[in-house]
Amino acid sequence: MAASRAYLDHNASAPLLPGAREAMVAALGITANPSSVHSEGRAARRIVEDARRDVAALVNTKPEHVVFTSGATEAATTLLTPDWQMGRGAVRMSKAYVSAADHPCLLNGGRFGTERTTQIDVDGDGITDLDALRQALADHDKAEGLPLVAIHAANNETGVIQPLGKIAEIVKAAGGGFVVDAVQAAGRIPLDLTTGYADYLILSSHKIGGPKGVGAFVAASDLMMPKPLVTGGGQERGFRAGTENLAAIAGFGAAAREAKVALAGIDQVRALRDGLEASILSLAPDAEIFGRRSERLANTIFFAIPGVKSETAQIAFDLEGVALSAGSACSSGKVGPSHVLKAMGHDNSEGALRVSIGLATTQAEIEQFRAALAGILARRAEKTKAA
Repeated sequence: MAASRAYLDHNASAPLLPGAREAMVAALGITANPSSVHSEGRAARRIVEDARRDVAALVNTKPEHVVFTSGATEAATTLLTPDWQMGRGAVRMSKAYVSAADHPCLLNGGRFGTERTTQIDVDGDGITDLDALRQALADHDKAEGLPLVAIHAANNETGVIQPLGKIAEIVKAAGGGFVVDAVQAAGRIPLDLTTGYADYLILSSHKIGGPKGVGAFVAASDLMMPKPLVTGGGQERGFRAGTENLAAIAGFGAAAREAKVALAGIDQVRALRDGLEASILSLAPDAEIFGRRSERLANTIFFAIPGVKSETAQIAFDLEGVALSAGSACSSGKVGPSHVLKAMGHDNSEGALRVSIGLATTQAEIEQFRAALAGILARRAEKTKAA
């Protein structure tokens, strides 16, 4: 086993930022319930509301439009509902439309269920087929209700960024609602809800250096709200019941504050990523970088090398002290064919590997990855020669 570790799996979970840790420790010193009216309760409430402002600032919306949840999956399930409220009137969404390359929390259709969820194809570069989406919404039966479209801003495996402005135009022309899964995009590309490209964003704390177990759904306005998923008390303005996870929310707010500032350093991350990608191609010219022809997140590489099985390679990298993944980390540790690559039309029998980095990633970690890959390829060459 390697003496040092290189953590190159930020898309699965980014390292906890020192500022987030400090905010959490400080919040743990507050005993009171944020709903209590005494001084201690008001101190707890201030922590929640300060974090709400920081999360809102990350995507340029009003603090009151942020609703904290237990994570992005809960946020997605809340928003993927047929039942909405507009003012005092009810609005019915009869069908959900998602990208075939979406995260499973969208693919499953939330409260619509798979029977009322239509998957829209993506092209070989991972971009949503706009013509297919336009046609699907044109065929939608509005007599039954409005369409709800939910698509990721940036893919968690390939890093491919979707043309959200163009998708929004199609959705608005059809009179539908538009939910954007911004879990991987937040802190890596600018997000501004005032531009009107989405009705809602989904965010996750631990993808931006905050703690696990907290996320949010964020509205562009208060015009339309989903039927609550978790009911009970009146927390989060009645849109998500349950006593707030004070320490986690404090950490989320601190991470959001740092993520907004860190956007200025994204070129540094891209330079490291590009150097790492060049290393892969120099060592394995037959490697395929998925989504390379599309605009991608600056921190992500999803690649496959003929003759190298992702499950075996992932273990080999781990033994050499390099933590990376074989795609999404949402399948309880299972390694199997990528539904994203299948949707893109790629043969994925041997699997693929994802490297995802951040501002804390060092050149030494990149070199450790390169050395580990060289060893894996050397063993592949020996096996090929022996065969």
